[in-house]
Amino acid sequence: MPTVAEFAAYLERFAPCATAAEWDNVGLLLGDPAADVTRVLTCLTLTPDVSAEAVREGANLIVTHHPVLFRGAKKLTATTSDGQTVLPLLRAGIAVYSPHTAFDNCPGGINDGLCRRLGLANVSPLRPRDARKQCKLVVFVPESDLQTVSDALFAAGAGVIGQYNECSFRLAGTGTFYGTDSTNPTVGQKGRREDVSEWRLEVVVPESLVSTAVRAVRATHSYEEPAFDVYPLKPGTSGGDGRFGELAQPTPLGELARHLKGALSAAGVQVVGDLARPVRTVAVACGAAGEFLGDAIKRKCDAFLTGEVRFHDALTARGANVALILPGHYATERPAVEDLAAQLATDFSGVTAWASRDERDPLATI
Repeated sequence: MPTVAEFAAYLERFAPCATAAEWDNVGLLLGDPAADVTRVLTCLTLTPDVSAEAVREGANLIVTHHPVLFRGAKKLTATTSDGQTVLPLLRAGIAVYSPHTAFDNCPGGINDGLCRRLGLANVSPLRPRDARKQCKLVVFVPESDLQTVSDALFAAGAGVIGQYNECSFRLAGTGTFYGTDSTNPTVGQKGRREDVSEWRLEVVVPESLVSTAVRAVRATHSYEEPAFDVYPLKPGTSGGDGRFGELAQPTPLGELARHLKGALSAAGVQVVGDLARPVRTVAVACGAAGEFLGDAIKRKCDAFLTGEVRFHDALTARGANVALILPGHYATERPAVEDLAAQLATDFSGVTAWASRDERDPLATI
């Protein structure tokens, strides 16, 4: 059966922690990576009632969108909300993983789910993010070393392209060398030029891991002096925060809000703007994302969908002639944890995964 570590690795591939906001607290936050997992609960926020459900239902792992103890805690006792949440999990040996802002913006994450429910096309990041600096590492190896060196490079973090791991390019060719008297060649002889059949092995590697990858090559290559090249790659863009896209045809603001109310099972939807106004381009950022209003204005979007904004942000949007669609923080993010539970159940055979049945929006509409 899979372990907590295997689930953590899966979630890291899906929503890499390196893409989370700098202020965020993501990844495996509680539990033993070696523990087995047969039952997984997903939720938006880990609260005492969700914690009690996890214990009652025999969960081994909780995947919560919002990090546990997000604001930090000075004490954990049975009389505090944090204690009532965490202490039962500790006693039951239940692990907790949070992807939070990495989940917001990853391919197939929360914002992409909102775009899908809206029916947006031509979707792009609302705030593009510069890609990590990458290099191309090229190493020349005899066939007997090809698999060993490849495995070492992959283990060192090389060969990751998007959601694909262990990526490389291999080309057979001929290498030459002339060993001086002080050499001890693995193949051929010193004192004469040798022609050797070799493979050109290419992998991409983050700039920060180049030294690690080179050490891996030296440790596994059979040559006395491995030949390799490192080329810096021109940075591009790698995803980004938020999304914006186009509806198939202009839709009145009121009609679009009513559609979202049903699609998100929201109790209600607040709007800023004329309900009859036609909307074609929409910016999207889940949760409490008023900070992206300026990006929506810059993109000249007709409307901005987010969970909640401050009063003065609503006035700013009205002044900029950008409509706001506000189904609530919970409504914009809860459907994604339900989708994630279904995906985990599909991808981990024999594991039961479900979205918390006891979780509720803390805000009620009268």
